[in-house]
Amino acid sequence: MYKFIVLLCLCSTAFGQRKMEYLDRGIVVVRHQQDSVFLSWRLLATDPGQVAFNVYRDHKLQNRTPLSKANCFTAAWTDTTLDSKWTVVPVINGREHPGNDKFLLKAHTPVQQYLNIPLNRPAGKYSANDATLGDLDGDGRYEIILKWDPDNAKNPPQTGLTDNQLIDAYTLDGQFLWRIDLGKNIRSGAAYTQMLVYDLDGDGKAELVCKTADGTIDGKGKAIGDKDKDWRKLTDEHDGKYGKILDGPEYLTVFNGQTGAAMATVPFIPDRYPLDGWGGIGGNGGNDSTGGRADRYTAGIAYLDGIHPSVVFVRGWYGRSVLAAWDYHDGQLSSRWTFDTHDGNNPYSGMGNHSLVVADVDGDGKDEICIGAMTVDDNGKGLYTTGLRHGDALHLTDMDPGHPGMEVFGIHENEDRTIALQTPGVAMFDAATGKILWSLGPGADVGRGVAADIDPTHPGFENWGGPGGLRDVHGKTITAKTPASTNFVIWWDGDLTRELLDKNRIDKWDWQKDTTINLLTATGCVANNGTKATPCLSADLFGDWREEVIWRTADNSALRIYTTTIPTAYRFTTWMQDPQYRLAIAWQNVSYNQPPHPGFYFGAGMQKPVRPNIKINGTR
Repeated sequence: MYKFIVLLCLCSTAFGQRKMEYLDRGIVVVRHQQDSVFLSWRLLATDPGQVAFNVYRDHKLQNRTPLSKANCFTAAWTDTTLDSKWTVVPVINGREHPGNDKFLLKAHTPVQQYLNIPLNRPAGKYSANDATLGDLDGDGRYEIILKWDPDNAKNPPQTGLTDNQLIDAYTLDGQFLWRIDLGKNIRSGAAYTQMLVYDLDGDGKAELVCKTADGTIDGKGKAIGDKDKDWRKLTDEHDGKYGKILDGPEYLTVFNGQTGAAMATVPFIPDRYPLDGWGGIGGNGGNDSTGGRADRYTAGIAYLDGIHPSVVFVRGWYGRSVLAAWDYHDGQLSSRWTFDTHDGNNPYSGMGNHSLVVADVDGDGKDEICIGAMTVDDNGKGLYTTGLRHGDALHLTDMDPGHPGMEVFGIHENEDRTIALQTPGVAMFDAATGKILWSLGPGADVGRGVAADIDPTHPGFENWGGPGGLRDVHGKTITAKTPASTNFVIWWDGDLTRELLDKNRIDKWDWQKDTTINLLTATGCVANNGTKATPCLSADLFGDWREEVIWRTADNSALRIYTTTIPTAYRFTTWMQDPQYRLAIAWQNVSYNQPPHPGFYFGAGMQKPVRPNIKINGTR
């Protein structure tokens, strides 16, 4: 049981309130047995601490006394030939406060623990890929924004043509809203298109922002730039530049979330030149002039002033890295600041990952951007660089409750000429200062790594990947055996430890027997991104504090949103109102997808979390 200690997150009321999206009650109902349903709903940051809830089916009360221990409930559903309307009503000081939130369970709904969203599959050989979410119309319910990958998508070093990158929007009821075609001058692949969806201007409705080019077609059919221009290299199939886009204008565009219409377009910062200016000590320490290193991107949303969200796009990982921050207000994109490592001699060069994390690492109420082995402060100045160099996996949260502040866990590449640098293959460092707390495997090339609390008998997070088997938060080996996957993690079964998410499975680490047991296999669903085997998205989409996971069906005809049907004894505010976790959902789709973490320690022996200090956008 967690301890109630008041000293958690002292900064929660010391700074301005972050402006965040309005959320409804997030009721979800699934038929988990022939004669019963499982439903759950959100606890909101704006709810009073003593709130309880009544559950109604078709205006008939289902619970004997108001529910105050957990935000989930199992109820009978015997007449399955009729639609049933489920509502959850807050009870405050013994009085009900009815609202308009409800969930309609259709007649003859089969026994299944997922919602099905049919897809408008494009012509050609396309697969549903990464997804993100945002409230596009301001009603408090999320919509899903989905990227379609063609079967000839490429990584930047690879030559060859790709079909167009497409982005769709869907409601949770399965309504298709719009499609954006990024056009032939945006190459398709995990490193290129990083889509951010967030309420950028505070009007209560989310926008989409991403890199665009000549010939991008917005959701209303209108072209950006010169729709007839073709900037692809098409002359010699044996040329290292064949099929790539290494000339022509590059743009950053904000799209309307309801219609997909382009609303603001500006030149992308930075440009790609010089093409041979992006090499450095990251990865294998190499370089190229064919776009292999110049065309690699990550991106995120950050509250750089502590109150309003900004957009941050990153170009370059292995050597030069440039972070460009933007604000969107009154229909205009404006540059906030640019951080540029410039060349391979800068200590910040070569420190970028295939992903990033946005978090308030120094406790000043404003966000920093950690792109791997270095962090940029909210003002666009370098906060620190660790020298640990490029890596593929990155986790940032409070992993060690005995150490002040948050920590960063990561794995690092040592290949070819960089083996001589003897960079640790695995390391953990202080998120505020960059001080390395421990490291393992000098010169080791480690490709996968995870940190999460999966064993309650050891304080803090466990971590694995690289030498040392399953390790404690101090890097000491617990057991030589490791979980069956080194990928995503998810809160699923109702206790305070986290479960394992890999391929189309959810598993649990059995710390007593040092083995992995299966909790769910999503039959008929498949994962994305090759050996990365990641879902379309994992997030607290609705329901109580446990997370949902979105997979695509094997035939790409639908998305399935799986939600847990396991009761829990715990009640926490929705993760989507924890500032760091919410921003993690915005960047999860970026390049090599990584799982989200909140801005405080969550796990066995945890303290009671403080409610987030936020202000809701819009009015309701």
